[in-house]
Amino acid sequence: MMNACPQRTTKAVENTWTTEQALALFELPFPDLIFKAQTVHRQFFPKATMQLSTLLNIKLGGCPEDCHYCPQAARYDTGIKAEKLMSVDSVREQAEAAKEAGATRFCMGAAWRELKDRDIPAISAIVKEIKALGMESCLTLGMLTETQATALRDAGLDYYNHNIDTSREFYDKIISTRTFDDRLQTLQHVRDAGMKVCCGGIIGMGEAVHDRANMLVVLANMTPAIESVPINHLAPVEGTPLADTPAMDPFDFVRTIAVARIMMPQARVRLSAGRVKMSDELQALCFLAGANSIFYGREVLLTTANPEIQRDQGLLKRLGIEMEGKCIVE
Repeated sequence: MMNACPQRTTKAVENTWTTEQALALFELPFPDLIFKAQTVHRQFFPKATMQLSTLLNIKLGGCPEDCHYCPQAARYDTGIKAEKLMSVDSVREQAEAAKEAGATRFCMGAAWRELKDRDIPAISAIVKEIKALGMESCLTLGMLTETQATALRDAGLDYYNHNIDTSREFYDKIISTRTFDDRLQTLQHVRDAGMKVCCGGIIGMGEAVHDRANMLVVLANMTPAIESVPINHLAPVEGTPLADTPAMDPFDFVRTIAVARIMMPQARVRLSAGRVKMSDELQALCFLAGANSIFYGREVLLTTANPEIQRDQGLLKRLGIEMEGKCIVE
């Protein structure tokens, strides 16, 4: 018999973090940092559980932006060809399979610089199908206007993902075709429309610890408190400007997860891109540091590889971590 889904603390927590405070966390001895992160984690997520989300690319390639990490940018020769938006029926089939595998949230991404008004009816229809399945819905479609955010809310969208990627100071080393403030404006439109924000960044792009601290400060100081924080490990892709970026120290990545957990205690800290190259031991450390959500159920995320279902299920079983998608909701 399956256990009921665990209760979690829901009282709002909002903080004003400084870069100095964030850096002080990064500088803690590793055992002390992990202990602190796990203590905070258990306060807000008392049971050892993992939220399962599935990510589907509903519109592949052809993006006009120059994000240096992205194989979907049209200007880079990565072997990815632009495709049209998937049909509603095709997306629904993928969502049904994800739900059957145990996912509770269905996330969808389109390689656009911004959402076009002409695509809103099709996107709204997709969202309604996902909601009809009883799953949480999340979209990442690039920049949004205020009216577009309202339209997505009216369709029933739960979360909108729009990552800030890195610190304001390092941002122009990675992207030149949209500004850091452009990203913050879209996030404000999402908030104003009453949807939840999913926002994080990418670690291992050559940034300094100071940049990681500043990125987390921006995320942690969002008002109201952010609900979902994807922490991506750079997956270098041949043909992109970051293809030859040296690998970062795995412990530095775990430290980032731990600091994110401490600074954003109520958020789902999402261990996102790059998991396929992580050992089971490294993933377990990330979970111990406070990561409690993974992309699951598909062998490909937007364009990069993701672990197989059997590997994820086996790892969580070995660690005694319950898959929330298999819980009975009371």
